[in-house]
Amino acid sequence: MNTNLTGKVILITGASGGIGSAMARAFAGEGAKLVLHYHRNLAGARKLQRELAAAEPFLVRADLTKESQVRDLFAQVLKQFRRVDTFVANAGSWETREVPLHRVTVKQWRGTLDGVLTSTFLCLREFFRLVAKQKRGNAVLIGSTAAVFGEANHADYAAAKAAMAFGLTRSLKNELSRLAPHTRDYCGGRINCVCPGWTVVHAARRSSPTPKPSAKSLRRWRCPRLRGLTTLANAVVYLSSDTLARHVTGQTLVVAGGWRGVALATGRD
Repeated sequence: MNTNLTGKVILITGASGGIGSAMARAFAGEGAKLVLHYHRNLAGARKLQRELAAAEPFLVRADLTKESQVRDLFAQVLKQFRRVDTFVANAGSWETREVPLHRVTVKQWRGTLDGVLTSTFLCLREFFRLVAKQKRGNAVLIGSTAAVFGEANHADYAAAKAAMAFGLTRSLKNELSRLAPHTRDYCGGRINCVCPGWTVVHAARRSSPTPKPSAKSLRRWRCPRLRGLTTLANAVVYLSSDTLARHVTGQTLVVAGGWRGVALATGRD
């Protein structure tokens, strides 16, 4: 199927990580123009830029929790491409330590919410301002199964991702459609969320101390494979296509191999 993404400008935050780079590769395969955001991982961003040299990706650095830097990021992108067709909110912080709520500090709580939720808000605000001018655009938010099932000892992260997956996605679908209304030749502005499963997140965080899933854990998946990055990237590409997903907006899609989420919800296998 033709996604009609050739020449479309795709801005991916946190592109230097495992999930971000997988999405970048998928969009490059569709002939899109790539804007790859990074914060601290310059080496990873440059490596990805070299890998996708044929697509001539544009690298932009920014701390997305800083309002001025987010504004500057979009200014750079507009100077380079004059528009953004799809915004993918992928960047986010995650505390690798297992910290139960009664031991979570205010510093950790605020840090996670800023890294996941505030950064997404600041980027979406700039993107929506742009959509109001260009009258076109769609967004895909990268949530987590923690938003759907919860994640013991990571309540800060689960809460922030749940806000993205449900509160933001379902509220902003109406706002975006007003900024970029449906016309005879345009489907209207759309926003959706994809929630990757534990296997996808684990594959992208090889340095995480989280142990490998046990055989019992793997039995919780209908499709027990640790290769979910490609599937996730394909889902984001689909949702970014105004041709293939023209009537899909305000939806939260779980890409987790049919896993029930018991381990995340209870902290047990």
